[in-house]
Amino acid sequence: MEFRELEYFMAICEELHFTRAAEKLGISQPALSRQMRALEDRLGVRLFDRLGKKIAITEAGEVLLEQSGKIFSNIKSVYEQIEELQKVKKGKLIIGAMSEELSQLASVVFLELHHKWPKVQTKILMSDNIEEKVIRNEIDIALTLMPIENEQLRNIPLYIEEYYLAVPYDHPLADRDIVELEEIRDLSLVLCPKNHKCRKLIDIACSSMGFAIQPIIELTEVKSILSLVKAGIGATILPRTLLDSENDGTLKAIKIESPAICNEIAVVHHKEKYIGSAARSFIDLLIAYVKKTKLNETVYPENSLVTF
Repeated sequence: MEFRELEYFMAICEELHFTRAAEKLGISQPALSRQMRALEDRLGVRLFDRLGKKIAITEAGEVLLEQSGKIFSNIKSVYEQIEELQKVKKGKLIIGAMSEELSQLASVVFLELHHKWPKVQTKILMSDNIEEKVIRNEIDIALTLMPIENEQLRNIPLYIEEYYLAVPYDHPLADRDIVELEEIRDLSLVLCPKNHKCRKLIDIACSSMGFAIQPIIELTEVKSILSLVKAGIGATILPRTLLDSENDGTLKAIKIESPAICNEIAVVHHKEKYIGSAARSFIDLLIAYVKKTKLNETVYPENSLVTF
């Protein structure tokens, strides 16, 4: 079996029409038909049912189509790997982040990555539908939440993120280290809008306790939210890592329990996409950073609400 025959076969499967496939391939229709009959004779099976001018792929044809796709995918991967070596560590790396805190995490690692791969152009994109962008090959790798339900993606779990209540030091709860989720029911809150992942986690947690929150202000930017809280306009709920990076010491971060609000962070990439050296380095640096900062030592608290 030759690669040319497989190319012809796959073209017919795409078009389901010998004449159109032949035009696409730049050969005559009779020549294409002869090639397919010869292939069927060698395999001893029919690959297509010819129904007048129409054709349908047989069960044996479906098997060959699936395996042919894998063969050409592997060949493409070989070319990509060799091309990367020829580029001498040049190219582009696009990292996706599902939220602002994950975008900040990626930015921290980017500095080290730039020192190692100075000729690689890097970019961070933030989006709610980040996994779809990975599947569509718009992004090389992405930071997102577990669980990952799409079977096309491979995930590497990184750490567990826990959400905290943040208040100014003159707030009635500022002397507390722990609050129960029920206690935020009547607080004046400044939060992200309902369509943000962070807000969805909070709403799910509150719903599990039988109540819904009504923020006094909704903002999309975390810096703006924290500015209002620092000015004494309510409290907010944000991931602990984000509070640690943005808090200048003017806010008290208070652990939420009964239940705690948690989710698991992972880095994902397409199973069939070749992951180049720069992308692999980014993942390795990211894992090393998580270990260095001991983010991966966090475990799900007892009586926690594991969301998404």
